[in-house]
Amino acid sequence: MRKKLGWLLSLVVLIGTMGAAGTTAQAATAAEPAAATDAAAATDIKDQILAVPGMSLIEEKPYAGYRFFVLNYEQPVDHRAPWKGTFKQRLTLLHKDVSRPTVFFTSGYNVNTSPRRSEPTTIVDGNQVSMEYRFFTPSRPDPANWGNLDIWQAASDQHRIFTALKKIYKKNWLATGGSKGGMTATYFERFYPRDMDGVVAYVAPNDVVNKEDSAYDRFFAKVGTAECRDKLNAVQREALVRRDALEVKYAAAAAENGWTFTTVGNLDKAYEAVVLDYVWAFWQYSLLADCASIPAAATASDQEIWDTVDAISGFSAYADQGLETYTPYYYQAGTQLGSPDIKQPHLGKLSRYGYQPPRNFVPRDIPMSFQPAAMRDVDTWVKHHANQMLFVYGQNDPWGSEPFHLGYGAHDSYVMTAPGANHGANVAKLQEGEKALATAKILQWAGVAPAAALTGPANAAPLAKPDAQLDQVDLEREPMLRP
Repeated sequence: MRKKLGWLLSLVVLIGTMGAAGTTAQAATAAEPAAATDAAAATDIKDQILAVPGMSLIEEKPYAGYRFFVLNYEQPVDHRAPWKGTFKQRLTLLHKDVSRPTVFFTSGYNVNTSPRRSEPTTIVDGNQVSMEYRFFTPSRPDPANWGNLDIWQAASDQHRIFTALKKIYKKNWLATGGSKGGMTATYFERFYPRDMDGVVAYVAPNDVVNKEDSAYDRFFAKVGTAECRDKLNAVQREALVRRDALEVKYAAAAAENGWTFTTVGNLDKAYEAVVLDYVWAFWQYSLLADCASIPAAATASDQEIWDTVDAISGFSAYADQGLETYTPYYYQAGTQLGSPDIKQPHLGKLSRYGYQPPRNFVPRDIPMSFQPAAMRDVDTWVKHHANQMLFVYGQNDPWGSEPFHLGYGAHDSYVMTAPGANHGANVAKLQEGEKALATAKILQWAGVAPAAALTGPANAAPLAKPDAQLDQVDLEREPMLRP
């Protein structure tokens, strides 16, 4: 023991001597990165961002306490063959400070060009990068080779953006998104698991076997109350019983608004697609308490039936003009993501087409072929390799019927369900214990957990103050087939 202690003391002296001798050299060496850091700090953040190769500014919008940029980033059309051309992908950047963590958000659709802050961004009081999904206008290659629209190509878009901006935003990064955005965050993690420090995926469907949809039938048989289910089913049935009269109204509305029905085929197919969305769309966007506003089908006028179906499903949805924006989604649903189908026995023989497949909502000149292995691969990976991932679902959201599950290989990952919540479920709507745990995990993964949170999840709370404008949830009222 004494020999060991003497050896340690000698080592300490030696280290001290070497440290003293090398002080001047070390100071000279350290001066170079320090100078570089100072120079970067002195450069305006906009200049740092625009110095990224391929990055260009569309506009900067002022917002108190932040800098907000709408940007274009040049991406390969095909990440496997980058020499085949590029396109400009739109993104936004809500800048707070490079010393804060960064949240990478995507809706899976178009990007909102107004300043917004996702829930994880508020929790960690950080920066936020928001990406427009490839092939959503204007982030679409021209000419568009639709074979380049798949989940790996989109994940590679995120990877390139992250790699470019990580040089500026060096603290921890989290990926997040809701619905198709939650799916996108999950696929990003599957293909590039070393990029993010954590993932928060909201209401992300997981259609592993496209032809097996019995989970949805079980959901609709028990969701809410029997009284509410019967009321909704009766209105949906009545809308088909009165098809002739209501299609006259539909034709008039189409003429007034310039709607056409080339893609879906005809007005009758579009009408039934809207009606068959009715029950699903109600539970996706409404709450059980909203059942009180649903008319009684037996005594409702044609106008009342029309109004409730239009308010909940939207008669413009399956017109060419309503479908055009979402062609990339329907293409992906019919090639990789899958789409739901449910039995609706209360409709009897009134339904002529049933739930129509995504192929019916994509122009026929765009070829489609389904790849059943895509979702099985992601599902298997999440079960066995999920690390620092949080999945949040709503109890009354149809899309949660087929959720992600965690297996024995998952580490520090969670699946939580908000009671009574719809497709807008989030951490704030979880039960208190789960809400505290989820908040604590998000803070820890972002590397900003305060000392109080580390003593127990119950002490975890969002770090940023609420902001009514920034924290708006842009939850579009979309038809059933779009998560």
